[in-house]
Amino acid sequence: MESIKKKKSVFREYAEAIIIAVLLALFIRTFVIQAFKIPSGSMLPTLLIGDHLLVNKFIYGIRVPFTGKTLVPVKDPKTGDIIVFRYPKDRSIDYIKRVVGEPGDTIQIKNKQLYKNGAKVDDPNAHFSNTAMLPANVSPKDNFGPITVPAGKFFVMGDNRDNSSDSRFWGYVEEADILGKAMIIYWSWDIETPLISLDRLESIRWSRLGEIIH
Repeated sequence: MESIKKKKSVFREYAEAIIIAVLLALFIRTFVIQAFKIPSGSMLPTLLIGDHLLVNKFIYGIRVPFTGKTLVPVKDPKTGDIIVFRYPKDRSIDYIKRVVGEPGDTIQIKNKQLYKNGAKVDDPNAHFSNTAMLPANVSPKDNFGPITVPAGKFFVMGDNRDNSSDSRFWGYVEEADILGKAMIIYWSWDIETPLISLDRLESIRWSRLGEIIH
């Protein structure tokens, strides 16, 4: 009987440890840090396809899961922050872009140049791969606005300005849909290389590991 009790006690200890570990992992993922990988080139050259990031979910406050309602505010997203958020057209998909307009800001784009509240924005993160200028009646890519960002919403753009689906095309990001701020690259490799080949290992971008995201 004593042996059976000891076995039950050991089993219970392991079970409790596993349950606590799972709950702790869920808590961290929900409220503190979440992993995210870059699937497209919309943030080139800042973020590369195959970069794996850690996203700080606590920095914008503690929120109620699934609703996005803020329980404990910490700070608001600011211009220049790279954020992960639920895509407004399909909230089951997460997107990553840079904030270029906060609530109350007037945003306009003239021939690829970004203007904020009437002033030209010197944006060193903006990357252009095409010199062609499309008029606003053809595409909002190069000429857009002016518009004023409503309360509780943010205007975001990809750093790869000529190849990014962002607020120019589908509108604003709701504050409640912002999941967190991109923090650090913990892994990076070329996902175009077959996973089972030795070349995949050789494609690891060692110099990017541990890089702080700005």
